Amino acid sequence: MATVKPFKGLRPTKDFERIACPPYDVISSQEAREMAQGNPESFLHIDKPEIDLPEGTDPYSPAVYAKAQENFLRFQQEGLLTQDATPHYYLYAQTMAGRTQYGLVAAFSTLEYDKGIIRKHELTRKDKELDRSKHVQALHATTGPVFLTYPDDPDIDRTVAGVISDFPVCSFMADDGIRHTFWVISDPDDMAKIEEAFKKIPVLYIADGHHRSAAAGNVAAMLRKKYPAQGEEASFNYFLAVIFPASQLFIMDYNRLVKDLNGRTPEEFIQALKKDFYVQATGLAKPTRRHSFGMYFGGQWYTLTAKKESFNEEDPVSRLDVSILQRNVLQPLLNIGDPRTDKRIDFVGGIRGVAELERRVNNGEFKVAFSMYPTSIEELIKVADAQLIMPPKSTWFEPKLRSGLVVYKYNEKDFQ
Repeated sequence: MATVKPFKGLRPTKDFERIACPPYDVISSQEAREMAQGNPESFLHIDKPEIDLPEGTDPYSPAVYAKAQENFLRFQQEGLLTQDATPHYYLYAQTMAGRTQYGLVAAFSTLEYDKGIIRKHELTRKDKELDRSKHVQALHATTGPVFLTYPDDPDIDRTVAGVISDFPVCSFMADDGIRHTFWVISDPDDMAKIEEAFKKIPVLYIADGHHRSAAAGNVAAMLRKKYPAQGEEASFNYFLAVIFPASQLFIMDYNRLVKDLNGRTPEEFIQALKKDFYVQATGLAKPTRRHSFGMYFGGQWYTLTAKKESFNEEDPVSRLDVSILQRNVLQPLLNIGDPRTDKRIDFVGGIRGVAELERRVNNGEFKVAFSMYPTSIEELIKVADAQLIMPPKSTWFEPKLRSGLVVYKYNEKDFQ
């Protein structure tokens, strides 16, 4: 059974568009500085507080977390963020290119994350876990929502349909062309229906936000030891997330760039590929089906089609396109053993298009690019259900959740 808990959201009551910002982990510090320039109300001052410190400041230094705490307090003192008096669920809709996805905003249990009721499909990096853990500790709050999904449920759909018939508290078009709409769910009957409906759903899945989930779990475990009398219902045992029905999610390709051919000549590299792939010159920039890859190399696109013997269709991880490329190209031919840490590889979300791959190869920054067919939500769920792990950078979800529309703040009484 999945616990989906209402909470007293800390949220803007005006200036939604000026406050809301992209997730902390999809923009650089420099991009954040530019976005927040001239806007002291941007939530980036909380989620990427290094922008208020001298350029070159280590983003993991104690001064950064202290600045986050200072800015978080300022936002509350100035009335930019106000906490609701009673617990609510919230509804968050995103519209991109004519399609809309509706996500329930709630607090979710770190204990259920630990038990695997909230299932993951990626490994995390300890340095990134530590960063978000320190951020949560400094604020006594989780600010960036985790992106969760669940198998479609008609009862939840009906409740959501009723909510969206009411006027939202905000609706705005962001500068990237994505519309963000937000409702407060306050009707007791709707709240009861939501709670009951999720009791029928045995497991939930992390779509995006593994580091945020892990950080919330780390902080909760630490605080349970420090405040053992507070029990499992203590506010620090929960974290902020938005959960969407699986059928509404949109996964884009997550493409790869490699700096060199690992000592091979272009001819040797093409020949080596033919062991596990059918190689077609003058191919497509974007693959049109599973187990097919675009490769930009030497100023032209090739199509690589994986041979059947190069993967195991019965294995939920082996049959992933990201696994096929890693196992048959990146590791054996290009010596990319750990793509999470190797500096010779980079990743480009499909939202940037194949033109970005061409640009970075043509300017000499990289030698070869690979365009991927998107991983499906069904593939993600099968991996998570098998309690297996996908290769790094397997999925790129769009649109991204904005931060700052609502914050989950711990109850300070739990620290007494």
